[in-house]
Amino acid sequence: MALGRAVVRTLKPSALVVGRDTRLSGPLLKAAFSAGAASEGADVIDLGVFPTAGVAFVAQRDALVGVVISASHNPYPDNGIKVISATGTKLTSSAEEAIERSVDEILQDLNQEGPTGKGVGTIFVRDEKDAYIAHLLASLEGRNLGGAHIIIDCANGAASDFAQPLFEAAGAKVTLVAFEPDGTNINAHCGATTTKALCGLVREGNFDLGLALDGDADRLVAVDAQGNRVDGDALLALFANDHDARGLLDPRALVVTVMANLGFRRAMGERNISLIETPVGDRYVQAALDEHNITLGGEQSGHIIFRRSATTGDGLLSALALCDLVQRSGKTLHELAHDAFEGVPQLLHNVAVKDPFALVQHDAVCAAVKEVEIQLGSNGRVLVRASGTEPLVRVMVEALDGQAANAALAHLVAVVEETARGY
Repeated sequence: MALGRAVVRTLKPSALVVGRDTRLSGPLLKAAFSAGAASEGADVIDLGVFPTAGVAFVAQRDALVGVVISASHNPYPDNGIKVISATGTKLTSSAEEAIERSVDEILQDLNQEGPTGKGVGTIFVRDEKDAYIAHLLASLEGRNLGGAHIIIDCANGAASDFAQPLFEAAGAKVTLVAFEPDGTNINAHCGATTTKALCGLVREGNFDLGLALDGDADRLVAVDAQGNRVDGDALLALFANDHDARGLLDPRALVVTVMANLGFRRAMGERNISLIETPVGDRYVQAALDEHNITLGGEQSGHIIFRRSATTGDGLLSALALCDLVQRSGKTLHELAHDAFEGVPQLLHNVAVKDPFALVQHDAVCAAVKEVEIQLGSNGRVLVRASGTEPLVRVMVEALDGQAANAALAHLVAVVEETARGY
């Protein structure tokens, strides 16, 4: 409730548009936030269960502040609140900090007077499902998917009621899995972060391809007909090559995060496509797209931003774009992904720690990273970073030499674990 009040006090919207994913805690958090916002005089438009990018679409269209109750790809006990600006983008750090200060002030004095009588806002439900689906279909520019047989994993999340009508309207034959949310099964052994089951279903079911979304449907991972996972790096490479060939990549540049695979980087270099690198997080990708006037960017995790069509990562938009690309190419996804680039083996390990942000800046960890970077040289890459969503330090090593990569990873993990014991 305090956060709802603080958002209204800080951003001063006349109305907010609010959506949520399918977590058990979603309705109670949405109700509390909405009550706080209305108590400060703002109207609240309740979209119900709605993809994050759909809330951003409505927020931008109507010039309203948007709010999403979601923890994205995290397990169901987790939850969070995303605030979206009236231009459909994530808030700046300074705006978030101002809201946090306001929350502190409100919690220190809960008896502050606010609007009364006709001054309070109202909360009402609005159905924007058809409008959002129409917005997505417009990206096809009149084309259709020509009967492609697609299986979609909805992660028991926000896309569960959107995927089938969207893709059937686009002309595809659709099979859904993980589309029956019960409040506790969101992202549970399904979705973009856990594609093993989907890979088997695609391989055995004679599907053209599989599509895996996450809990709030803002990321996409694909599966080719042979059951191979096609991650965000591969998808971004396909979209970049396609846009470049059609003269849509102007300037000839992409925005990527520090996680982008070394093989991807080399492939884009061979095509003379320059890269702007950001920290992990689609908010940073979006900000860099706007700063450099670039139209395409994304993350290895599957957040792809088509800046001409959307303000944030949109898994459903990416899924439509991928199916359209495959349809136009006359090739299979397997052929396209195989030709996109040769990935360099990327090893990842998570270390649970109490204070990941402090640990990654520790002298011992920084020294170990520098040592390994010197050892690998241009044939490898190292990244040790704090997770933005969990109390973890994420250690990543890429190297052309698999043995060297394993040795480097083991050394870095040991240093992180030893350093963490001192905290």
